[in-house]
Amino acid sequence: MFDAITLSIKRGLICFTGLLLPLCWPLWVAAMPQLQESALYQEQVDRGELPPVAERIPQQPVIVDLAARNRETGVQGGTLRTMVSRSKDIRQMVVLGYSRLVIYDEDYSLNPDILAELDIKDGRIFTLRLRPGHRWSDGHPFTSADFKYWWDDVANNPDLSPNGPPQFMRAEGELPRVSFPDETTIVYEWSQPNPYFVPLLAQARPPFIFRPRHYMQQFHQSYADMANLSQLMKKKKVRSWSSLHNKLDNMYKFDNPDLPTLQPWMSSADSTKNRQVFVRNPYYHRIDNAGTQLPYVDKVEMSIVGGGLIAAKSQAGEVDLQARGLDFKDVAILKKGEQDGGDYRVLLWSNGSASQITIYPNLNFADPVWRDVLRDVRFRRALSLGIDRRMINRALYFGLGVEGGMSCLAASPLHSMKTQKAWAQYDIDHANRLLDEMGLVERLGDGTRLLPDGRPMRLIIETAGERQEVENALQITADTWRELGIEMVMRPLDRDILRMHVYSGLTMASVWYGWDNGIPTADTSPEYLAPTQQEFLAWPKWGQYHQTGGEAGEAPDLKEAQQLLSYAERWHNSTSEEERTKVWKSMLEIHAEQLYGIGIVAETPQPIVVSRKLRNVPEAAVWAWQPGAHFGVHRPDEFFFASGNELLQ
Repeated sequence: MFDAITLSIKRGLICFTGLLLPLCWPLWVAAMPQLQESALYQEQVDRGELPPVAERIPQQPVIVDLAARNRETGVQGGTLRTMVSRSKDIRQMVVLGYSRLVIYDEDYSLNPDILAELDIKDGRIFTLRLRPGHRWSDGHPFTSADFKYWWDDVANNPDLSPNGPPQFMRAEGELPRVSFPDETTIVYEWSQPNPYFVPLLAQARPPFIFRPRHYMQQFHQSYADMANLSQLMKKKKVRSWSSLHNKLDNMYKFDNPDLPTLQPWMSSADSTKNRQVFVRNPYYHRIDNAGTQLPYVDKVEMSIVGGGLIAAKSQAGEVDLQARGLDFKDVAILKKGEQDGGDYRVLLWSNGSASQITIYPNLNFADPVWRDVLRDVRFRRALSLGIDRRMINRALYFGLGVEGGMSCLAASPLHSMKTQKAWAQYDIDHANRLLDEMGLVERLGDGTRLLPDGRPMRLIIETAGERQEVENALQITADTWRELGIEMVMRPLDRDILRMHVYSGLTMASVWYGWDNGIPTADTSPEYLAPTQQEFLAWPKWGQYHQTGGEAGEAPDLKEAQQLLSYAERWHNSTSEEERTKVWKSMLEIHAEQLYGIGIVAETPQPIVVSRKLRNVPEAAVWAWQPGAHFGVHRPDEFFFASGNELLQ
């Protein structure tokens, strides 16, 4: 993506200059505005317990020009209520806050955020420059020492990272040469281009390549007093210092309230088991052009409720911003509440996943007989031809979705109707012929086909049990697959158990969304289309093999999978947009023909419940995990509550 590109901030502009993207856009206004102290922290400032805002923000803060983005200048205050269905999902605060070294803008261009400047030379030398005076949420300076701690004492410590630095820090298997010239400069230098590095930093779940050294070193054997460390280990009921360190170190989980953060909101002591409260970060690095420190909202209250209650509680007015836990099936009841005088609006955003519902046959399934069947492309094609997508679309989405396999959405320049419709028509006769060609002709009296070893063909599909639409779609599919002689059994599991089953090869097939990014361009890394990650549920063992450098998992042994790896490498080394486009199209064609993920319907509307008092929430947008971090790309730190009776209709 960044061949011969320099990305830097100069004279108030962020500029790409080079072969690919001659783009510039304003980031902040020319002059520092008069700063306004937060009412939430005024008393602490007056008592001398907290420095004034001028001393809390970086010397070069991000100054947001809201007018240039057609947004209102807001006011601080208020508590934003939202809900999650599991206690683990408080990590969604990191997604919602979307403070990253580099972030996607709303047009999906990349932008320094925590970084003041990012220089890239020859696509292989990355110089990161921090904002002087930037501080962690506890007021401690945020410097290159925090990056050095992660690199030297975490990523390269055999007790904390037995396999060494993570795979994303390798280019052609090579680790970078890392240096820290001064307090605000970090340099990563590879001998080969690493086009994946910068986009990874902007992910919804980013790889945090820094840690709050001043906090974490008290749990590290290289720095801590061992007597104190032993006491802490007993208190936390762990057997080793490394387990203690890892337990307290997860910046994405957001489950350690003592761990300093750079996010707009931080954990509060007001939290309870079923209600987590997050309060504004007094040292946050963004301000508006009126001099008000962001975020506008003082507190976020995240209630943990049963997943089946989220729609009902949203209709009852118990949230100010909600999308997670809501499906298209909830639109009717939510709209009724809105029309009956509810203090909220229902927005319909477009879903950005490549498919709303995708079935993933596990090509690494432990059962050798079933594995051979699942690896035969004729079987996967028969499954796809046996799905009545039109019926599912009409029954679940009133026909508003786009029927087809898993491919790029229409908004992507790589979209192709051919790949979208490949093997996606409903054709029971053709599907039965494919299964007969495989030799699966023996049947029981009820018509169920037999496997080569004589067992009934009972296809077990495991789900996370979180979406009623998935269960409904599978019920419809079970009826049509019965005409193929395939008995489908649906097995709901907890999400974490489902992943564990898939990764270990115990799952025959599973259901999840399609690719997170359904709107890629030629300059988007196509790595997720190749067997490089265990998270792609069709080839967990192949992904493990790639992620661990062959230490775990299995090497891909199917020709088309090997071709995908070769194409991903070709994209990595390409020097032109034309070449990268060819690579993408070739990889998409392989997926369309091989059906590693069997998509059903895409671009379904995602309901967004928004309080009538909450401003700066886009009326129309894309609800996408990657890129964009759901609400994150739309800057929730700029959302604010209107005062008085200023309600949006």
